[in-house]
Amino acid sequence: MKHANEFLKESINKYCAVIGKDPLLVQGAGGNVSWKDGDTLWVKASGTWLADALDKNIFVPVNLVHLQLAINSGDFTVTPKVIDNSELRPSIETLLHALMPHQVVIHLHAIEPLAYLVRNNPEFEIAQNLKTNISWALVSYQKPGEALAKAVADAITETPKANILFLQNHGIVIGGTDIEEVNNILTNILTDLSIDPIVNNVTTVNPSPILTGHVVEYFPIENTNLQHLALMPEIFNRLKQDWVLYPDHVVFLGASPNCYETEEYLLKDIEKGYEPELAFLREQGVYVKSNFSLAKQVQLECYYNVIIRQPKEAALNSLNEKEISDLLNWDAEKYRQQIAK
Repeated sequence: MKHANEFLKESINKYCAVIGKDPLLVQGAGGNVSWKDGDTLWVKASGTWLADALDKNIFVPVNLVHLQLAINSGDFTVTPKVIDNSELRPSIETLLHALMPHQVVIHLHAIEPLAYLVRNNPEFEIAQNLKTNISWALVSYQKPGEALAKAVADAITETPKANILFLQNHGIVIGGTDIEEVNNILTNILTDLSIDPIVNNVTTVNPSPILTGHVVEYFPIENTNLQHLALMPEIFNRLKQDWVLYPDHVVFLGASPNCYETEEYLLKDIEKGYEPELAFLREQGVYVKSNFSLAKQVQLECYYNVIIRQPKEAALNSLNEKEISDLLNWDAEKYRQQIAK
């Protein structure tokens, strides 16, 4: 006869496999799920994909008591203690899951709420649109890890009954007694914060490869919807101004977009020794080199889905140079990027 926590684990794995395949909820190795089993916190390993939950061992057991003692003493630099001999590392955001008092916690970069969270003053718009009668709190943008854990701890202290945390320029965290409760809350959030994509009638095309026969050749990106990023002027013009909107974007796609007015300008960069993996050519298309990874493509899809949900007048809160530098020079994120390829 199965123990109750075995049923919980099974339900979580099945749920992760489902949401992990929904690009409007999870993008590649992004997002996280955890559950508490007595003194053990099971948390997704850094760089693994929720979509693989039924096929691979993506969760790592860590000592929950050890984390809670550290948190209670104000130590947010604590390193989680893995209980088994797994070679996988616990998520960068393990402390966030330990802080939440709920048995089951999910952290997602869900497109609908994220489209609000990258705007200036998201709290006002969320409060206006969120109809569900569930306690929530907004956490201002912080670098994942220690800084975010401190901010979450403060938010929980101020709003101890919160089941939802909206993380500015990052995503959402939901806590509940089981997967059913968590999913019900998520469904309500997605319904209340639903946004119709603003995409005009530009015909999506699949351009021919460019610079063919050259030492470096570029191919149209596989997802043809992404061509709108170059074909729609209002979106193309946003790229340089509003490129880095949340951590995963800069970690996988870099600090700035490679935008070109014509193919000739791209060729000039290549001749100077700079060969971008991803290039946007105005009114021509979005191109990638053959080594452009799936992990990077799903992050570009996430960006596209967020951008097409922004009204033309929306002012976005892009990450600044220091915030970008902190992420790009962080060993924990370099590890996650390597594992997530």
